[in-house]
Amino acid sequence: MKLKVPRASPELLALIGEGFLSRLSFGLVSFALPLYAYHLGMSMTAIGVLFSVNAVAEVSLKPFMSRFADRFGFKRSLGLAIGLRSALAFLLAFSTVAWQLYAIRFLHGMIESLRDPAINSMLAERGGEKSVASAFSWYWTARYTAGALGKTAAGLLLAWTLADYKIVFLCAFALSVLPFYVVLRYTRELPRSIPPEKAAAGAGPGPAQAGAPAPKFPILIFAGFGFLITSTSAMLNSLFPLLATKYAGLTEAQTGLIFGVSTTLMLVSGPLFGWLSDNVSRKLVLLVRSAANTLSSLLYLFFPGLAGVAVGKIVDDTGKAAFRPAWGALMAKISGADRSRRAQTIGTMTIGENLGETLGPMLGGFLWNAYGAACLLVTRAILALSAEIYAVLLVDPHVEGKAKKAAAGG
Repeated sequence: MKLKVPRASPELLALIGEGFLSRLSFGLVSFALPLYAYHLGMSMTAIGVLFSVNAVAEVSLKPFMSRFADRFGFKRSLGLAIGLRSALAFLLAFSTVAWQLYAIRFLHGMIESLRDPAINSMLAERGGEKSVASAFSWYWTARYTAGALGKTAAGLLLAWTLADYKIVFLCAFALSVLPFYVVLRYTRELPRSIPPEKAAAGAGPGPAQAGAPAPKFPILIFAGFGFLITSTSAMLNSLFPLLATKYAGLTEAQTGLIFGVSTTLMLVSGPLFGWLSDNVSRKLVLLVRSAANTLSSLLYLFFPGLAGVAVGKIVDDTGKAAFRPAWGALMAKISGADRSRRAQTIGTMTIGENLGETLGPMLGGFLWNAYGAACLLVTRAILALSAEIYAVLLVDPHVEGKAKKAAAGG
């Protein structure tokens, strides 16, 4: 088995490069911003609210912004979003009071509500019918790697500059200009008349599809699945260091080592699951996420030591690596029924993810504070099992069933 970037057009490689460069830039911001907010005198509660503002803006505005992306064009929308987000990094360097940080975070959420449907739509069309999951896997692997590198670089910059946050934010701004250039230079706006499979291969315009009847999918079912998956995953995202040190009794050094090993394995497992989704079973890969949530919760609960927590974290992150390519391929398939509304369809499907990422940590923190870590882990396992049942009963018929009928001529 040979894993490689899917027979990529230069445009697909450019999108993967955009993901890497954008995340590298905002890895600097995500590391430095909470420290800067604390430096300005903001309380922990205020900082928590600060990091929720963008999620509220993104969920609220995504239905409108996804329509804008369909009407204005995916490349134009992505370029506009990248340019505006670059400006925000510049503004951070000159922000000195709390309300300015809140305003920038709100604008960031608004921009992400446009960028997210646009980039996912472009990946869906450039990935190719037989390798779209691999395209999403390489994109998210690039983002994950760049995010880790950006946070490491931010820590070093703060140390070298004696905590000069302005320099860190200006470096983030300088890096954020690069993905803007990559998208403008190496991607193109496809006419609506190009079928997605020909667009991925770089073909010219084909027969118009505007009047073709599109199969109707219950989009909200998929949004609900995305919510269940991401909320159970997000319940422990920010709490894992506390779980490892306070609940399992590990040292900070051991916890850091676990992060390092798990991150390294994700770089391999992401492309692997993309290949499995394209060539073996998308349904199987899609269900790995909720199974991993359940198993990791039980490992943390019953084996609260170095080995149990390490294996649990590896299982947890493996599930994350599996979910992204299969979910991306599913979004591409469902939204491909009507390209004129592709961004709106993808936007609706990802709203569930956004809500899960927002509400999951809140639920996790509440359960731990009110009833203890064990209750949090048991609840997480139960919710993950319900996501598995939800997928089998409601999502599964749309993952592979229609593809099999089409292959059989039905």
